[in-house]
Amino acid sequence: MKFIGAHVSAAGGVENAPLNASEIGANAFALFTKNQRRWTGKDFTKENIANFVKNCQAQGFTAAQILPHDSYLINLGHPEADKLEKSREAFYDEMRRCEQLGLTLLNFHPGTHLGKISETESLQRVSESINLAHTKTKNVIAVIENTAGQGSNVGYSFQHLAEIIKNVEDKSRVGVCLDTCHAFAAGYDLRTKEACCATFEEFEKIVGFEYLRGMHLNDSKKDLGSRVDRHAPLGDGFIGLEAFNFIMNDTRFDRIPLILETPEPERWKDEIKMLRKMCN
Repeated sequence: MKFIGAHVSAAGGVENAPLNASEIGANAFALFTKNQRRWTGKDFTKENIANFVKNCQAQGFTAAQILPHDSYLINLGHPEADKLEKSREAFYDEMRRCEQLGLTLLNFHPGTHLGKISETESLQRVSESINLAHTKTKNVIAVIENTAGQGSNVGYSFQHLAEIIKNVEDKSRVGVCLDTCHAFAAGYDLRTKEACCATFEEFEKIVGFEYLRGMHLNDSKKDLGSRVDRHAPLGDGFIGLEAFNFIMNDTRFDRIPLILETPEPERWKDEIKMLRKMCN
């Protein structure tokens, strides 16, 4: 079974996210549990939490179908000690908020070395950050999102993802979210069935599908290997529809959140319908 949805708004209260997802015909969704461009957010009230749980149950969403995303400000690979500590505290807070809502996944961008330390050292800091967050929380899985490789970002190669996972102590609480646009921009071809077979075979060999906890389904406004992160509606970019047809008909992508982050929310309902029609 495919869990297909989009990154929906939680404006007016986190409890609105499952309602917004249901309105577009989704059976999965992503959300920010607080303002993604701030370090801190208002604590949830008991009513926020109770209504979120109630609305999820009413709309048929379980924790396995929900992929929260952390703040864009967090950089777990930061080269400077004080700013790394600030990011680590914020990441722990994001995990805490997920636990309060009964959620078990937290999607995050691994970070950037800013040209001040090596990629290897930055990746090691990401792993250490995950380990520290795990000591303060019980259930939430840290889900590493692959990046497009812009600037000094780490996490753009499958090798980077594997390196982070290797140094995480509790392997049951780490996973990967593959963004199709990011992978394509980083040089992983997805334009044909053959290209998809090769790319996902490489992912299996280097990382392993047992770590795949979610996906972001986005076409790309930029060509293969551009290292530029620009999402396009499905079928309107350089990837094309074949990759999404491949994903919809491969059981390795069953029962994980498959989340649209395409740039025209008014098309999400139709994109979800299109993806469902691809399923044989």
